[in-house]
Parts: sequence; structure tokens; C-alpha cells
Amino acid sequence: MRTRRAMVGRLYRELNLTAGQVMGFGVTTERRRQTVYDNQNNGRVFLPGVRSRGWGDPPVQDAAVNQAYDGSAATYDFYSDVLGRDSVDGAGMELVSTVHYGVGFDNALWDGAQMIYGDGSGHIFQVGALTRSLDVIAHELTHGVTEFTAGLIYSKQSGALNESMSDVFGSLVKQYSLNQTADQADWLIGEGTLVPQLGRALRSMSQPGTAFSGDRQPMHMDHYVNLPDDNDPRNDNGGVHVNSGIPNHAFYLAATTLGGHAWEVAGKVWYTALTKLIRPHTQFREAAQATVDVAGSQFGNDEQAAVLDAWKAVGVLQ
Repeated sequence: MRTRRAMVGRLYRELNLTAGQVMGFGVTTERRRQTVYDNQNNGRVFLPGVRSRGWGDPPVQDAAVNQAYDGSAATYDFYSDVLGRDSVDGAGMELVSTVHYGVGFDNALWDGAQMIYGDGSGHIFQVGALTRSLDVIAHELTHGVTEFTAGLIYSKQSGALNESMSDVFGSLVKQYSLNQTADQADWLIGEGTLVPQLGRALRSMSQPGTAFSGDRQPMHMDHYVNLPDDNDPRNDNGGVHVNSGIPNHAFYLAATTLGGHAWEVAGKVWYTALTKLIRPHTQFREAAQATVDVAGSQFGNDEQAAVLDAWKAVGVLQ
């Protein structure tokens, strides 16, 4: 599915095609920004599934449908109201979601054209938890934003940046919905989605490596995990979910140093870097310098110093 996402994203960027041209759907009308479908546990052959709720429709009896609808709406509103972006493609792309995907499917993901939510098996993810988690929804939809902008290659450092950008904006959407300051936020991604015996969350941006049992995310380049990108799932595409802890922690440090609402300065800096300066093969150091440059040009010396110090603290810049 991630391979498909990468291929679709490349078509968008290199051929300058719209979502509708590539996938045959996805262009919004004036009245409709999102639609939720029910896969009825049938898997990929039945995507997107049976239409369950469209834009402006009232809630239905299925909690997963309503949660996917509300999470997509909250993410759309954040990007629109805070960053001036019209949907994931910046051009009003309809947000299509499918719930009840497969049987006990332990994942939620953006597949290049739409959101897919499994129900969870109860062994890794709690049943129903993936549609309840706003930051997970926003994380996955941000993969769509990255797909249409920087196109970060899903491997090693560029892939870790891809994952980190999704964590950054996943957390910001949650903070925005709760009107939390950087100091008030928990900086956890997917809190309460895992079964309790595994841990409290998928990742911690404030303390990488502490979210769940077996979490080996580093927070400093001294502990960067050098894994091969060899199609072995144990190696995580060269450690994209592992090493994302380093840029995640840099954002956390910058946001908490700047204070206030994290989306107002740090979030805008990271968004401008993602959409204007970062490219498919960008590495940690290049991305860090991009955010430092944006902080100085878009805000000022104090903001630039906070961003620079954050990247120094995690060992990416000196």
C-alpha cells in the first residue's frame, strides 16, 4: 500500500496531474469535501466500499463512520484555517475515507488517494481505536500533503522526515482541536490506540523511545539507527519510523522554547519548509537548515535561534 502511495504521488508531481485524473475520483464539488465508505470487512477488492456519509450529512449509527468523518473534517479545517491549504492537494481534493477495512486490520493509512481504517485486532490495536485517534487521522492525511509537495522518498532519512512531518502535523491538529499550548500538549502520537499491555502510545515527541514496549526511537544523532532498506519489514524501510524520533524531538524543542500555540510559529515554519524547500531526497541536515532559514525570513532572529538550538540539541546541526 505504501508502494502504491509513492507511485501515485510521483504521478501527481512529475506529470502535474490532478487526483481525479490519476485515480478517477477525488475532485471536490463546491458542496462536498469528504465522503466516508464502509468496506464491510471485504479488503482491497471492495474499495472504497458502500457510501455511508457525505459532506454535510448528519451523523449515522456507525461510530467509526462518524469518527472518520469528524477527523477528516478537523484535519481539513486545520490546514485551511491555519495554513491556508485547501485539502491535502491544495486544490480542494475530496477526502475519501473507508472504515471497517479487512478483518481485524491493524492499521490506518493514506494509500495515495484515500484513507483506509482497519478495526484493529484487539491484539495490537484496540478495537475501534484507529478512527477515534485524531492525531493518527491527521498523521495519515499529512502523508497526502507530503505526497503533493516535497514527495519525500520513503527510505532512510528522507523517509524518517516523511514520518516526522506526519507526526508534527498530527500532533498540531490535535493541539489545535483542543486549543492547547505547547506546554499543555502531551506530544504523544496515537495515545490509547495500542492494547494497554503494549504501551500508552505509538510515539512520544517529547521523550522518543518511551511510548511502548520495544520503542527504540532515538532523540539524538548519536543514537541514529542505521538500518538497510532491503524490503525486510523488520528494517522499517531503513528505519523511517525509528529515526523519525530525532526530527520529532527537534520540533518539540523548538515549539516548547517558542511557547504559546505550536502551530502559530513552529508549525508554520515546518509547513513552509515542507511545501517550498524540501525535496524528495532531502536529508536531516538539509531539512534542518531549511527550517532555520524559514524561521529567520518568515519571523525573526529569536525564532530562528530557537529552531537552530533545537536542531543542535538533537545533533543534526552544530
